[in-house]
Amino acid sequence: MPDVVVVGGGVAGLSAAWTLMQRGVDVLLLESTDRVGGKLRQAELAGQLIDVGAESLLWRRPEGRRLVDDLHVRVTHPAQLSASIWSRGALHPMPTGTLMGIPSDPSALSGLLTPAEVARAVAERPVESSGDSSLGDLISGALGDAVVDRLVEPLLGGVYAGHARLLSASACLPQVNSAVARGDSLISLASSAATAAGDRRHDPVFATLPGGLGQLPGILTERLRAASAVVRTGAVVRALNRVGTRWELTVGETRAPERICADAVVLATPSAPTARLLGPHDATAGSALTAIEYASMAIVTYAFGRGDVPSTMTDRSGFLVPPVDGQRIKAATFSSAKWPWLSEAASDVTYVRVSLGRHREEVSLQTSDEDLTAAGLADLGAALGTTLPRPVETHLQRWGGGLPQYLLGHQDRIGRVRRAVEALPGLEVAGAAYEGVGIPACIGSGTRAAEMLLPHLSHG
Repeated sequence: MPDVVVVGGGVAGLSAAWTLMQRGVDVLLLESTDRVGGKLRQAELAGQLIDVGAESLLWRRPEGRRLVDDLHVRVTHPAQLSASIWSRGALHPMPTGTLMGIPSDPSALSGLLTPAEVARAVAERPVESSGDSSLGDLISGALGDAVVDRLVEPLLGGVYAGHARLLSASACLPQVNSAVARGDSLISLASSAATAAGDRRHDPVFATLPGGLGQLPGILTERLRAASAVVRTGAVVRALNRVGTRWELTVGETRAPERICADAVVLATPSAPTARLLGPHDATAGSALTAIEYASMAIVTYAFGRGDVPSTMTDRSGFLVPPVDGQRIKAATFSSAKWPWLSEAASDVTYVRVSLGRHREEVSLQTSDEDLTAAGLADLGAALGTTLPRPVETHLQRWGGGLPQYLLGHQDRIGRVRRAVEALPGLEVAGAAYEGVGIPACIGSGTRAAEMLLPHLSHG
C-alpha cells in the first residue's frame, strides 16, 4: 500500500512522483500505455534518436530549470538563428519586439503586411471587453485582422495548435485581458514586454538535453526506481473510490481487477480520463473536464543527405505558417540548424520536421501516413521555392488529442474543478489541461499537486 498513487506517466505525473519521492513519500506511478513520457518521445531516424514530440523547455520559466538542476543533467541551447513566417507565398523575417505577435512597432511590419494593413495597426483603436473574450477578437479590434491572421495565429498555432479567435485571452495571455480592461494600448504593452526581453537578451530562451528532450522521462524513471518508487506501465486505472479516509483504485482488466489503496492520489491524466475518475465524486467537475476540447496534430521528420539541402535550411531555425493562407503545414523546424548537438551527432544528415493539424481540423489528418508525409514535403518545398531531394528516411508521429484548448470560459471551468478537488482530501489533479500546456508548466503543475498533498500526508 503506497502512500501516494500518481495516475499518469507524462511529465506532470513524473514531476509529481519526483517531488514526493524527494520528501520520503512511498510512491506508485501508474501509466496506462506501454511507455512513460507523454508528449516527450524519441524515435530513431537515419541512425539517430530524435525528438518526435516536444523538443525544448522554455528556459525562462523556473520549473524546468529547477528540475534539471535537481537531476544534475546538462542542458544545451539552440543556435542563435532567426525564424521566418511563410505568408502570401514568401518567407518573411519574423518581426522582433512582439508579444505573441502583438507588435511594439507596427510600422516595422511592412512587407509581411500590406501598406493598408500596417496603417490599420498603427492607428490602434480602443477595445472594450466584458468578461472573458477571445484573444483574436481583442487584438483584431485594436490592431486589425491582419495582425491576428499573419502574426498572432501562426505563433499561437505553435503553442496550442488552436485558433486565436476561439482561445480565451484571460487563460492564454492574461496581460492582454488586463490591458484592455484598464484601457491601455496593446502596442504599449508589447513595447514594455520587448524592453523587458531586451534586458534579458543574453539569457537563453529555450533549452534541451544533449541528445534530445525525449530523454528526460527515462532519466526521471531511472531516478525514481533507484529511490524505490514503483513505476508501472500498461496499468489502466478504471475506478477511484473513497474507502474511509483512504482512496482505492481499481486497476487492470475488468475480469481480473486489482485493488490498490493509498493515502492520496494525483490524477495527472488528460481531461477525459480525469473526468471519468473524478466525475462520480463531483458531477460538476466531471462536466467541466469533459467540456475541454483537444487538438490533434502530426509531426513529420525528414532526414536528408547533408549536401542535398538548400542553404535556406541552414541559415535559419525554421518558419511558421498562418492558417489564413490554406497551407497544410503549420510550421517547419530546421532541426539540424537549430540544435548544434544534433548537427554534431549526425554530421552527414540534415533533419527537418514539419507539423500539421489544428483544433477542429482533425479531418485534415484522417488520411494515410504516405499522404501526410508527401503533403508536408510538398509544402516545405513550396515555402523554400525549390524541389527538395528525396529524403533518406522519414518518420511520422501522430498525436491524437495532443493539446488541450483553453477556449472561452476555461478559467471558470478549471475553477469548478479546483473547488471540487479541495473538497476531496488526499486528491490532486495535474497536467496540461489546467494552467499551461508547455513542458515547464506541466512540471510545475505536477510539483504543485505533490506539494499540496504533503500536509495531508503529514496529518495522516
